Amino acid sequence: MLTRERLLELFQDLRDQEVLSVYVDADQRDPAQRDTWRVHLEREISRLRRTLEHAGDADLAAFDAGWNLVARELTAGEHTSMSKRGWVAFATSGQVWYADGVPAHMPNLVAWQRGIRAAPYVRALKQERPVLAVLLDGRRARVFEHVEGSINELDGVTADTEVGDLSDAGMRKRAGRSSGVRGATSTDQGQRLREVAADRLRKELADLIEQRSRGDGIVVLGGTGDAVKRLLALLPRSLEGRVAQRASLHLDMSPAEVREEIRSAAGDLSEQGHLALVAGVADAARAGGKGALGRDETLKALEGKQVDTLLLSRSFIQEHPAAADQAVGLAFSQGAYAEELSGEAGERLDQEGHGIAARLRFQAGAAE
Repeated sequence: MLTRERLLELFQDLRDQEVLSVYVDADQRDPAQRDTWRVHLEREISRLRRTLEHAGDADLAAFDAGWNLVARELTAGEHTSMSKRGWVAFATSGQVWYADGVPAHMPNLVAWQRGIRAAPYVRALKQERPVLAVLLDGRRARVFEHVEGSINELDGVTADTEVGDLSDAGMRKRAGRSSGVRGATSTDQGQRLREVAADRLRKELADLIEQRSRGDGIVVLGGTGDAVKRLLALLPRSLEGRVAQRASLHLDMSPAEVREEIRSAAGDLSEQGHLALVAGVADAARAGGKGALGRDETLKALEGKQVDTLLLSRSFIQEHPAAADQAVGLAFSQGAYAEELSGEAGERLDQEGHGIAARLRFQAGAAE
């Protein structure tokens, strides 16, 4: 899968060339519908070819050459590529620059234009975002990482704070000697040791979460209520808005069960975060602060290299492909993030900014 940096490289390297961009929706669970992507793709290729042919376009031969290269890639890698939720390719008449499956639902789309059709790929970039699931109680913990559709249980983080049987007999002092703690028993000492070990485990988990969640990772916590509450208190403020608790998660779940739970939790958390982001940007824009609403203001901020995060609704990307690609390219060129919003957040963005907005790093005329 392309990284944000590699997508920007392709966007810049191919901006002056005619490029065939192919997006395929391979997310078909019903076996009877599994090959419908092929019907959609062939229909779109035929439609686009007829358009070029009727217009007497001199690039028809280049288009055919690019499509033949992409078709070859599809045939060679169909078994593995179409096992994912989507498939994307970018090709010129002489080279396939990228062709691979992606773990995200993609639109059925074919475009022949100057430069790659980059904006729809923003949806796939979300899969780069790590999701950590931490399951714990007072004695042990398990940590799972979900990236690009795959889930792995991290090695070396499972811990057990059981300290064994510390009986009175085992802890009894020699006659005539005192521990200095009146009434202390092996049970008390064992409990203290367990609490110390549990505290150490939670601190190690907090450090691990901070390291692995990076700048935009999501964290899902589950297990016993008290242990989760204590771990939450140790997490840094930088994770605010990116942590979810899931009561249905427990320590004895299989990786497949954990994956389904954290996908749902991450989706809910992303939706809440996107709604808050749209509201914050809209408020800031209206107050003359670090926000831009609408096409003109957002493009102006992008050209001024003021943008921290670009927001595009799914409908804006579909209805204004050239403007969406321009915005994404400008955002990536200044190190900004780009987010595609759908559902309630996308609808709110359509209402507030006609499908496009940006959170700014600084206002025009202000020091960065």
